Amino acid sequence: MTDPLNQFPGELLDRLRENRGRIFWLGVILSLIGLLLIVFPVVGSILTKVMIGWVFLLAGAVMLWQAFQARRWNAALWTGLVAVLHLALGVYLSFFPLTGLVGLTILMAALFAIQGVVELWMGLTHRAARGWVWMVLSGIASLVLAFLLVLGLPGAAMWALGLMVGLNLLTSGIGFIALSRSV
Repeated sequence: MTDPLNQFPGELLDRLRENRGRIFWLGVILSLIGLLLIVFPVVGSILTKVMIGWVFLLAGAVMLWQAFQARRWNAALWTGLVAVLHLALGVYLSFFPLTGLVGLTILMAALFAIQGVVELWMGLTHRAARGWVWMVLSGIASLVLAFLLVLGLPGAAMWALGLMVGLNLLTSGIGFIALSRSV
């Protein structure tokens, strides 16, 4: 009987074994955050939206700074315009907490669908390794979450984003914990 861990390339297996503890704790932390978002889905939806807004604010600020640093550059004006658009979107998402949830819910559904396909592919590709089933289950869960998000729009946007992000983090956390136990 062959060792299922031989399916991993040697260097990858060494890295997994080296970082086994970190992978385990990453799984635990993701699972705990996921459980909190499941318990408080409306707060989770608003927090997710506000965090995305702050990412746009920071990106816009850096782009605007870059545009001012490159004053003589021909595209500085266009860079500044894109920066202002990033800043405006960041302000909208960060400081108006109950708006824009439907659009973000659609984007999250697309993200979950892509993640589900990738995790499903990863799990099926590594069927010989212990713990592969958990990765497949996580992929299936992500695909189901994407479908449910789209199905519940627009009424579910207020709570669905937080709940689905929580479920997604929980299943991903369990997948990382299983991976850490398999090496």
